[in-house]
Amino acid sequence: MNLRTYYQKIRDIEQALVEPFVVLESIETADGGKEGLLTEVPKQLAAKMITDGRARLANEQAAREFHAKKVEAKRTADQETITNKMQMMLVPTAELMKAKRSTKE
Repeated sequence: MNLRTYYQKIRDIEQALVEPFVVLESIETADGGKEGLLTEVPKQLAAKMITDGRARLANEQAAREFHAKKVEAKRTADQETITNKMQMMLVPTAELMKAKRSTKE
């Protein structure tokens, strides 16, 4: 393989990519790559993976669904974080004693 051609192809693909991050769809490969997995990568890595034949650009619909799932997963994780937080309130001893006396009366 001619290395000049290889790296020129990577540069050409990288220049064609507009966004700084690109959604790729994996291609089945002989070394265990699975078909159809979506991932978001920087455009430099995307260009290399496309040139190596390990991935292709995801279509618009798949990219939109990927981003929607990512947003939903983030929202769910944030919600779980909020619900799992323990809330604590510090009460001065004097106020605590005052509250205990008022409940006894």
